[in-house]
Amino acid sequence: MATKKIKTLVKLNLPAGEATAAPPVGPALGQHGIAIMEFIKAYNERTSKLKGQTIPAVLTIFEDRTFTFVTKLPPVAAMIKKTLGIDKGSGKPSNESAGKLSKAQVEQIAKEKLGDLNTDNVEQAMKVVAGTARSMGIQTE
Repeated sequence: MATKKIKTLVKLNLPAGEATAAPPVGPALGQHGIAIMEFIKAYNERTSKLKGQTIPAVLTIFEDRTFTFVTKLPPVAAMIKKTLGIDKGSGKPSNESAGKLSKAQVEQIAKEKLGDLNTDNVEQAMKVVAGTARSMGIQTE
């Protein structure tokens, strides 16, 4: 069987189980001639158990206007906010603190997110999590 030729990759961050054809989905997929509602139904079905979270999806669009997609884990910033139980990070990260993560919490987030990061080393993943926390105004141990 011949392999399909890939036209493009599209990355979208969408609310789990609640995606609609409104922007950013409609314009991002419409320009490539994709059946938007087909993607939305499949995405919402796959992410229905994760409602309330933002779940990234990476679509592979082929030349014949078919597609496949893979869902990822929530962004590191969302995982940090959920762990600390806060709505958002600090407005002034260098001056004001929005909370504090323990080393165990950083390690737990890093282990959960390891599959989506560009490393397979937990120590390096912890540095990624700590850097994201720092940019949000959250202190780490």
